[in-house]
Amino acid sequence: MTIHQILLKYWGFSSFRPLQEEIIQSVLDGRDTLALLPTGGGKSLCFQVPALARDGVCLVISPLIALMKDQVDNLKKRGIPAAALHSGMHPDEIRIILDNCCFGKTKLLYISPERLTTGNMREAMKRMKINLLVVDEAHCVSQWGYDFRPPYLQIASIRPMIPDIPVMALTATATPKVVADIQRKLAFRKELVFQKSFERKNLTYLVLKEEDKLKRLIKILGKVKGPGIVYVRNRRNTKEIAEHLQKNNISADFYHAGLDPKTRDRRQAAWISEEKRIIVSTNAFGMGIDKPNVRVVVHLDLPDSIEAYFQEAGRGGRDEKRAYAVLLYEKADILDSRHNLVLSYPELKIIRDVYQGLGNYFQLPVGMGKDVKFDFDLAAFSEQYKFQPVIVYNCLKFLEKEGFIMLSEGLHHPSKIFIKAPKEELYRFQVEHEQFDHFIKIMLRSYSGILSDFISFNEAELARRSNLTLEKTVNILKHLAKLQILDYLPQSDKPQIIYLQERLDTRDLTISPENYKDRLKDAEKRLETMIGYAEGTNRCRSQALLAYFGECDTKRCGKCDVCIERNKINLNEMEFNNIVEVIKPLLKTRPSTLDELVAAAHPVNEDKVIRAIQWLTDNEKISVDRERKYKWH
Repeated sequence: MTIHQILLKYWGFSSFRPLQEEIIQSVLDGRDTLALLPTGGGKSLCFQVPALARDGVCLVISPLIALMKDQVDNLKKRGIPAAALHSGMHPDEIRIILDNCCFGKTKLLYISPERLTTGNMREAMKRMKINLLVVDEAHCVSQWGYDFRPPYLQIASIRPMIPDIPVMALTATATPKVVADIQRKLAFRKELVFQKSFERKNLTYLVLKEEDKLKRLIKILGKVKGPGIVYVRNRRNTKEIAEHLQKNNISADFYHAGLDPKTRDRRQAAWISEEKRIIVSTNAFGMGIDKPNVRVVVHLDLPDSIEAYFQEAGRGGRDEKRAYAVLLYEKADILDSRHNLVLSYPELKIIRDVYQGLGNYFQLPVGMGKDVKFDFDLAAFSEQYKFQPVIVYNCLKFLEKEGFIMLSEGLHHPSKIFIKAPKEELYRFQVEHEQFDHFIKIMLRSYSGILSDFISFNEAELARRSNLTLEKTVNILKHLAKLQILDYLPQSDKPQIIYLQERLDTRDLTISPENYKDRLKDAEKRLETMIGYAEGTNRCRSQALLAYFGECDTKRCGKCDVCIERNKINLNEMEFNNIVEVIKPLLKTRPSTLDELVAAAHPVNEDKVIRAIQWLTDNEKISVDRERKYKWH
């Protein structure tokens, strides 16, 4: 099939979005390719289509289990065989998935970067026919990226195993420095970048300094109709703000990673179907959600970086109709953000203490535990070892990024079952153990494919079909698992810690102080840039965001809060910039009177110069002293 036939058959689209076809053709021609497409720009199709156009399996490296699960589920719904491998899975589950890839039964295999270094993965890759290597969220490979993960640095090491296979890297947010670093770290044979402009002409960016944020939020949601997202930093605030909106007759609910998975799924579905208009959430919400008609995204707290803000704000207006991205802030938010940054980088000694405490908490001996998962109660652990929960959480996130552990936020993993005994052995077992014969026959009739793969099932439903109590059903399953007849994986909704390496002696827990300092310095720089964006009043919001990502030759949007103020002075952009270019160097050299500034800007009309100076004064770019002389701040 051609790529257009694939697009029509599986996605129902008759044409590609801008740049998608060029990116797809590039990897089909065997070229290493970096694709920079903004949030909602259709990145996934860029590798899913070529994966189907060629024989073999496409290897997709992704850092987020939740995102892997979403993409695999969506592909399966379209009839595309896909699977995901991540730490903490049962060894038989991993073996079956890898065998299916080797036998050509799977088209896309999603894996975490840590999985690449395992022996069974390396062995399986020798038997697989890989048609494309994809690195999703590719900014994670760069030490200058906003979410750098050392395990991503291992990716280039597998390229010699598949020397003729191109690599496709994708990200929604990367500065020019990160773009260059991604290609270097992934050993691109030749630099090649496809970049769609990050400009969103239908999205209006507004930054409002506001003490009474809730009052302003009600006003905004009253003016802008349609679905919306309200982002906050604190889980507790999600509930309080959703209740405040409900009291003001705005249909709303709240969402964060601490809710149980069924509740999260239910609330997400209610918002997508517009049963609820507004979802109030932490940044846990939005990844992988494709809702095109979001009309407003409001941030009530400062994000940690321009990248994070741009990605979250970009969830508005994907249908290319008018939408608004509003950031509400006050002076205290800036102090809070700087304080939160300090908390998110605990001292190295505390990180080691938490790691040591984890090993003791799980009673895990040094040198053991690779790929083992443990249910984890953050509050109970913190209380037992006398740590602050927020410090523990930040230590765990740091250990995760360094590749020592993985922290699962309580994703829903349904119960799974797989009859592992060969058919002859199973038949012999049924004959010799008549008491289990009927139960096994019920399973075989109920779940097709149970002899070749893990099947998701519900214990209560199996109990009903077997005419047994739920407790009796579970006990039989556990007993058959003990006898090696089947593998039984009970469902799990709890947060989990998964060890990506054997437990180390704390003295061997190597976290480079230089790496730690560099990370902290980069995080501080990103936060200060975000604060600068919020406090800035003289540059178009769209221009400021685009310049951060390397797009400098852009025009004012004409509709953000800065442009609206500028529009009031009745000067076009060229006139205003010409005046500033003349008076700024003068005022940086020495204070000047209004007459001196007007004379310096000659032959520009005097009224226009005065209006520009008034605007610069109102927006605190220049000030006037007692002698009526102006100076540049």
